[in-house]
Amino acid sequence: MRKILVAPDSFKGSLTALEACKAMAIGIRRALPDAEIVEIPMADGGEGTVQSLVDATDGKVIEAEVVGPLGDPVTAKYGLLGNGKTAVIEMAEASGLGYVTEETKDPMVTTTYGTGQLILACLDQGIQEIIIGLGGSATNDGGAGMAQALGYQLIDKAGNEIGYGGGALADLATIKVDQVDKRLKTTHFIIASDVNNPLVGPEGASAVFGPQKGADEEMVASLDHNLQAFADIIQKDLGKSIADTPGAGAAGGLGGGFLAFTDAEMNKGIEMVLAYTKLKEAAVGCDLCLTGEGCIDFQTKFGKTPYGVAQAFKSVNPDKKVIALAGHVGKGIDELYTEGIEAVFGIAPGAASLDDLIANAKDNLASTTENIIRAIYS
Repeated sequence: MRKILVAPDSFKGSLTALEACKAMAIGIRRALPDAEIVEIPMADGGEGTVQSLVDATDGKVIEAEVVGPLGDPVTAKYGLLGNGKTAVIEMAEASGLGYVTEETKDPMVTTTYGTGQLILACLDQGIQEIIIGLGGSATNDGGAGMAQALGYQLIDKAGNEIGYGGGALADLATIKVDQVDKRLKTTHFIIASDVNNPLVGPEGASAVFGPQKGADEEMVASLDHNLQAFADIIQKDLGKSIADTPGAGAAGGLGGGFLAFTDAEMNKGIEMVLAYTKLKEAAVGCDLCLTGEGCIDFQTKFGKTPYGVAQAFKSVNPDKKVIALAGHVGKGIDELYTEGIEAVFGIAPGAASLDDLIANAKDNLASTTENIIRAIYS
């Protein structure tokens, strides 16, 4: 009997990782009805990480009303994993670009306060380990809003709490810790991010990511200056140096905020997901691995799900094949053939509109999988 590992990421806009697993399994069973299929929905720390880890561990998704990036109430989701001890948060659920438009996005005012509120919701559940995915931020406040939600007082020269956003950091004079939630001392944070940018400078949060959040050249300079001042005050009041730390610039400096205000460690997103889903253990004895996501191109080898899955699978089964499927196959995939992936297949059956491809993604993924399995095992 053939044993096949199925471990895709989501196909953005059309299929969750779990739905992609199910579609691949349908295709496999059409060709090999008796195959043993091991399904592990995957993610790399970005969008879909909560659902992937919840699905993979038989956990649950919980909703909470929090402050969105523009200060309005929004409904955000977080996950409790099946072990009952670990929670997972995507910061974009509370503070992401999905809550702003071209007209309203403004990193001078957007806040991570809602991300801090999601953390408090987890603490209220008795959780002492929290995984944080940092992708998709609409903010550039260095995690100041999150800190405020957790009880840190960010005080200006007049003795008042500063406002929201990267612009308000210009008013900061001191950080007070006497009202910080005491549960933070016993809570461990695992930061899932593949971004290595420092907090400030030409490769920092403001310069690299600020423009996509609505910052013009003048705003980028102000935001970078403010984050440097923020880092200096953190150094003075908290004794932590974050300005040049790799990864501190992730999510508008939220990476640095976690390093400053919590007990946090940085991890590559895919490596963290691989650990929690126990993919290597599941891969033992498998004859083949199928992975994939919405787009596969030259960027895939820089820590995206198909690359990470291939590396993990090959570490257990060096002589077995890994095949990746994608909604869109971009340039540079030949570089993957020396990185553990034997072949890459697009699932589009022919010319079609984007709407049609999204609507038919499940059937297209199942059909492509079926044909791959027939080619290998017929």
